[in-house]
Amino acid sequence: MRRLMRLLRYARPYAPHLLSTVVLMALVGLLDAFRLLLIGPMLDRVLHPASQSRDIALFTIPGSQHTVYLQSFVPQYFQNAWTIVAVSLVAATVLKGICFYAGTYLVNLAGFGVITDLRNELYGSVLRRSVAFFQKHTTGTLVSAIVNDIDKIQFATSQVLAEFLQQFFTLIFIAAVVVALGGKFAWVLLVFVPFIVFSAGRLGRRVRSTTRKGQDRLAEIQNILHETLTGNRIVKAFGMEGWETSRFHGAASRLLKANMRSVAAAAVSSPMMDIFGAVAISLLLLLGRDQIKANVFTPGTFVAFIFAVFKLYDPVRKFATFYNNFQQALGASTSVFQFMDADDEVKEKPRALVLPAFHGEIAFEHVHFSYNDGDPRDVLRDIDLRVHAGEVVAIVGSSGSGKSTLVHLLPRFFDVTGGAIRIDGHDLRDVTLSSLRSQIGIVAQDTILFNDTVRNNIAYGQTNASQQRVLEAAKAALAHDFILAMPEGYNTVIGERGFRLSGGERQRLSIARALLKNAPILVLDEATSALDTESERMVQQALHNLMAGRTVFVIAHRLSTVRRADRIVVLENGSISDVGSHEDLLTRLGTYRRLYELQFVDLEPAVADAARGVLAEMP
Repeated sequence: MRRLMRLLRYARPYAPHLLSTVVLMALVGLLDAFRLLLIGPMLDRVLHPASQSRDIALFTIPGSQHTVYLQSFVPQYFQNAWTIVAVSLVAATVLKGICFYAGTYLVNLAGFGVITDLRNELYGSVLRRSVAFFQKHTTGTLVSAIVNDIDKIQFATSQVLAEFLQQFFTLIFIAAVVVALGGKFAWVLLVFVPFIVFSAGRLGRRVRSTTRKGQDRLAEIQNILHETLTGNRIVKAFGMEGWETSRFHGAASRLLKANMRSVAAAAVSSPMMDIFGAVAISLLLLLGRDQIKANVFTPGTFVAFIFAVFKLYDPVRKFATFYNNFQQALGASTSVFQFMDADDEVKEKPRALVLPAFHGEIAFEHVHFSYNDGDPRDVLRDIDLRVHAGEVVAIVGSSGSGKSTLVHLLPRFFDVTGGAIRIDGHDLRDVTLSSLRSQIGIVAQDTILFNDTVRNNIAYGQTNASQQRVLEAAKAALAHDFILAMPEGYNTVIGERGFRLSGGERQRLSIARALLKNAPILVLDEATSALDTESERMVQQALHNLMAGRTVFVIAHRLSTVRRADRIVVLENGSISDVGSHEDLLTRLGTYRRLYELQFVDLEPAVADAARGVLAEMP
């Protein structure tokens, strides 16, 4: 019930559309019932023209002797029974069609509006989550919630809701017709109500459960699709097409079983309603023939009554399907609201400060960090480091020492679990995320580019930047020349993740993006580790232009890229084991010297000398 009320809150902006739909669908139901009342006059008067009376009775109000005549609804100049019934039938059908069209349009407008708002809020909520959230939930699961689960809700709030309203008012007015025409016989139908309600409730709960399992299986398929399509080169390189196909087939089989369980639960309702309806109508036929003999009913009135019962049974049967659809929507909404309500680990304080422009010092004060609460093994332990504005600090260490984790704390991708990080004396947890991240530029090994133009990729985050600024950033990143050589220059679409570019070209576009952002703090996270020697030279020169006048944190496995840093911080098992310049650290018997020797000393003497010469010439 709580989820249902929450979904209904999204309908508040569309209340006028929904109220108009209710009125229009009520008219549809009324006109549908009115057409049924015409069956009696058709059989008793139109098909028996011997009667000359203009009075055509529709029904007698139960509990009184007042009779409602058809002439009340048509102009007085229609005289014969055929004309009166024909005009009434055509007019009612035309009006019903107009009301149905307008009501269906309005309810779909409201339904799609509700779903658009819900999908937008879900997407915005997911996008604002911290990095830890995306580590807990796979891409396929999130995509399934935003696309498939929302689609389930959309179907219920647009198409199903339109038909539900129509059938609901049809049921009400036709029930009135059944009572008006059948009198005491109408109450026979109430015997079946408890059976219908009880069976629909049990089936609905089962449908909700099976739908949720089906959506989970669909998310599993989307996870496999995302992994294999984005990693298709690895799949091909290792000849794993057959194995991945088998894995996909297994997931598809599990989805099939889950869907069939849902279908089996939903499909029971229609035959069950058929059985109830057939039994009810058979009893009415048995009882009604004696009433016709006793002249309680005319043949036309009794046939109209049976038609009304048939018509009444149709919405009752459909209500079971509607109930199942709404239960499916509620089942799908479970994951939607779970993602929207997820407790984010990185929260902005209600009255957070706007971080002033950085000019002084970045301080790591006895910082501790672990990815899981209560984990006794901290990834970082007692990090105490101060970095002054304009300083270039390199962070080195073996794999798993915590280098990337340390710099990821700076833009608050994660929050420290102990100690504090301060920029110009302001604790990062006290400032707004937007003002903090606007002052930090990042160039990482895994360059993220979008399926858009070169210009828009460079200006990502700076959409209002002038073309001149974009050109200057590209030139400083040594990307201008290869961009001009592309088919459409800066308007060339580079494909998903920039697959049409080489690694060095992608990296230089990333550097151009950072240059355009012009942030005072820069993080270089393994920015050249995946490049060949020639590409690395170009990127190193572009990085040199980027680093000018900025406070820089450099992470690299290749010590050739960090040797000219002002200071080198050596991390070992999550702690700072040494700090100093390249020359100072080489004089000590520590981790840095060991890493240096692993990279250079084992080379042939001539090769080592040549490598050292290249390093000495690099800017």
